[in-house]
Amino acid sequence: MPRRLAFINYKGGVGKTSLIVNVAACLAQKGKRVLLVDLDTQSNSSIWLMRIERWNKMNMERRGSLYSIFEPGNDRLKDILVKDVLQDNKGTPLLPGLDLLPTTFNLIDLENEYQINPQNPHYLIFSEQMREIQDDYDFVLFDCPPNILNASQCGIYSADELYVPSNPDALSLIGFTLMIEKLLLFYRRSAGFRTPEMGHFARVAGVIFNSIKANVDIGVPKMRMQLRLNQFKKQRLVSNEAKIYNTCIRDATVVRRAVTLGLPVCLVDSRDAQEGVGKDYDDLAEEILAHSVMESAAGSANNRVANAS
Repeated sequence: MPRRLAFINYKGGVGKTSLIVNVAACLAQKGKRVLLVDLDTQSNSSIWLMRIERWNKMNMERRGSLYSIFEPGNDRLKDILVKDVLQDNKGTPLLPGLDLLPTTFNLIDLENEYQINPQNPHYLIFSEQMREIQDDYDFVLFDCPPNILNASQCGIYSADELYVPSNPDALSLIGFTLMIEKLLLFYRRSAGFRTPEMGHFARVAGVIFNSIKANVDIGVPKMRMQLRLNQFKKQRLVSNEAKIYNTCIRDATVVRRAVTLGLPVCLVDSRDAQEGVGKDYDDLAEEILAHSVMESAAGSANNRVANAS
């Protein structure tokens, strides 16, 4: 079984896409087989990794992206996989082992146009198809939008661990709190579809401070986030081993340059990419590799969430 990680916070603008793309790339660079699943209707991860020309073609044809497994429903996830998504102009893989399940803007139709079958909801369809491909990977990373609507539900239902990107501000703390409340509601509604082989519900495994600007003291925001995390632990709403990650990701212009180049930071040829924020991403990947949330710790959280009234 791979580790299945969903990155989500109810607050937007925390740098989630830059975080997940660069962590995925660092894991692949370490020899891990990584699948990045883009569930955000803005399609930023897909545009970044495929580059605009390849993505535009898929968007115009309105097929080959994630929504096509729902409507018209002729494709399965295994059919739309983009293997070794990072390629040069000749189609040569630049980072073997990093695959993508891409999305386009039509994923927004999953929220409004798609007719959900209450006996076979969208997240169950997605989860069943994920199980056809996930064992080919060491890590599956779900890029979720800042809500727990239909697209996010697909990733959350299929994940084991939730990671919360955060900025050192009050809105990130509020977004984290609101996310936990919405998770409870979703888990209650979906509990009846969960079978033992699916494992436990996803639980918060870590909070990651991201896009930290120079000379900003994050001591107080970290303390407040830790207090909230401790409160959720006492209520058994998160894993007992959930933590604020030691690695904080600095804000850097090279990240924006990497987006323009269609590359993760680790493949950008610059000193900052190797010694600055690039090292931050690499350190974070190492910390994620070392931090395996125990199943037993998740069990109590799973039961608490499923049975909450």
